Amino acid sequence: MNPPAQPVDVLIATTNRGKVAEIRALASQRSDAKAPGGLARVRWRSLDEFPAVIESPEHGRTLEQNARQKALHYAAATGLMTLADDSGLEVDALAGRPGVDSAYFAGVPRDDAANNRKLAAALCGVAAERRTARFRCALALALGDDVLFECTGHVEGRIVDPPRGENGFGYDPHFLVPELGRTLAELPPDEKNRLSHRGRALRIMLQWLDERLRQRA
Repeated sequence: MNPPAQPVDVLIATTNRGKVAEIRALASQRSDAKAPGGLARVRWRSLDEFPAVIESPEHGRTLEQNARQKALHYAAATGLMTLADDSGLEVDALAGRPGVDSAYFAGVPRDDAANNRKLAAALCGVAAERRTARFRCALALALGDDVLFECTGHVEGRIVDPPRGENGFGYDPHFLVPELGRTLAELPPDEKNRLSHRGRALRIMLQWLDERLRQRA
């Protein structure tokens, strides 16, 4: 009988608990306890476990650059395989803003409520048909000084005001998914994970990681 496959630690490189919960939930859905290896081997770690690690700078001017920078930074700091993301809201009427600056749209420190107030103010008087927008997510997986895999995901929508819904985080209460007639914050977590920008990118990433771990089992 072959010995059981060793667990693999993967660090989720964010302090955003909402993102950590989404990633763990999607990974759990993809894991098959009856099939050894793959994602079932992964122990998902959090940055909360590494309070001494210095926060990664984000100097990139694209989501992809920032995700790559964060993945490499935390992989080097912890020695763990590291999954990092950078996500942004692109509003057409605002020429793609806040984009890469979404987390700090209203300034430092990060404040979701202030970001949403600034977004609503910037779109005051803009007609509903011109409030088209999309969420984009870039993911990077790194080990040591190598980026192992990168992917992206996006979801199209429209900005609404006032905000609607109590779930989610960030701009979710303002982001309407037209085909559902609900904002991301009005969706239960499972449904949001199915169609969100991060959910779409994560499914690509998790499939790749699952296959890689099975090959190396």
